[in-house]
Amino acid sequence: MNLPHLVAQSAQQLTQAQVAFGHGTTNAADEAAWLVLWKLGLPLDTDVSDEAHSIELPAAQVASVQAFIERRIASRKPAAYLTQEAWLQGVSFYIDERAIVPRSLIAEVLAEGSIDPWLDPNTTRVLDLCTGNGSLGILAALAFPGITVLGLDLSKDALAVAQINIERHGLEGRMTLAESDGLNHADGVFDLILCNPPYVNAHSMSELPAEFKAEPALALASGDDGMDFIRQMLRDAPAHMSEHAVLVLEIGHERDYFETAFPFLDVVWLSTSAGDDQVLLLTRQAIVEGANTQ
Repeated sequence: MNLPHLVAQSAQQLTQAQVAFGHGTTNAADEAAWLVLWKLGLPLDTDVSDEAHSIELPAAQVASVQAFIERRIASRKPAAYLTQEAWLQGVSFYIDERAIVPRSLIAEVLAEGSIDPWLDPNTTRVLDLCTGNGSLGILAALAFPGITVLGLDLSKDALAVAQINIERHGLEGRMTLAESDGLNHADGVFDLILCNPPYVNAHSMSELPAEFKAEPALALASGDDGMDFIRQMLRDAPAHMSEHAVLVLEIGHERDYFETAFPFLDVVWLSTSAGDDQVLLLTRQAIVEGANTQ
């Protein structure tokens, strides 16, 4: 069996098994290519349809890949947990079951610079709240060489994963971590707060596919309407924001719940590949004024 055939066979198996995607890929063909190439030790950008790959693969390699695909199907774990690697904006991150698989759309607005006009020219301190595996804080540090980053998370396990990534990217001198329930242990004030919090409502949590239930529930669930964490965070945020600071917040598909919970906030919606209603920006002034009119 050659590489293109093996990828096609794997995609068919994933489709028939009705596995769920959303942890780095959105369809069976892309996930099959990822898993096959990773297992074979080939570059992940290899063209799996290229005629140059029509040579027959050794039977042992084919069997190894097939067993790996079966493991993905049987375990219902996100592929990133099996490979212990996830990618955001072309940057590689270590990941395992101790932290949610990084996939935040905030990575896009960092890479594309769409928040840059809102940032004070003297921005130096960035907070990555609910840092998980540290990916957003690391991307911020890579995008803005003059900043320092504090990553906060309630999960000691997630922080251990984040530390691996900080060291992997050589950012020990610029990004630090602390255990914190929300902003309780935020040290001082920040010019930019990035937050991909738990925001899944109770009904949606009950209907999540197995792949998402394999992730730490602490990083997903946030009460009946999904806004419990965000309520507390918005109450506490102004005290930890410099005068011209901004907060960039991801809320996924929960815009209706968000607007019901915070009807008076002056929100700037940011465009992403998933649409214009999943990532928002709030100035410190908007948070203060919105809270005063609740």
